[in-house]
Amino acid sequence: MSAWGTAAGGFVATLVLTTVLRAASEFKLTRADLPFLLGTALTANRARAKAIGYLLHFVSGEVFAFVYYAVFLAIGHAGWWLGALFGLVHGLFAGTALVNILLPLVHPRMGSPLTSAPKVALLEPPGFLMLNYGPSTPLVTVVAHIGYGAIVGGFASLGPHG
Repeated sequence: MSAWGTAAGGFVATLVLTTVLRAASEFKLTRADLPFLLGTALTANRARAKAIGYLLHFVSGEVFAFVYYAVFLAIGHAGWWLGALFGLVHGLFAGTALVNILLPLVHPRMGSPLTSAPKVALLEPPGFLMLNYGPSTPLVTVVAHIGYGAIVGGFASLGPHG
């Protein structure tokens, strides 16, 4: 296993994940835009939100890659199939707890199931498995995260120990 491989895998995997999610949005398979959701947590300016959100999404991709790496080290094995399994868990966690429960609690411009009569326009809460952003969103998101995990796992398993 390799830390450099993990870093490279995290970058490539995040690039692929982001591209798949963006393409799915352009093909009207989902209305979810995770980088935009992240960026609007820090600014109300839509253009800046997209730029900040993409930066945060890539940083998050690297952080998650190293979380995978820590687990690979702990169990003494890495590979694309194990990464894909981690990606499945990661995608389900993202859709159920991370963006459905945790993000609305900390996002200043996002509504939640507990929001009532907001005084300002809010972002629509993603809902369970982000179903509020379209019926195909759960499938697209989970498949993209499985691909992310497979790439991270594959890259992490390459090269010398590091």
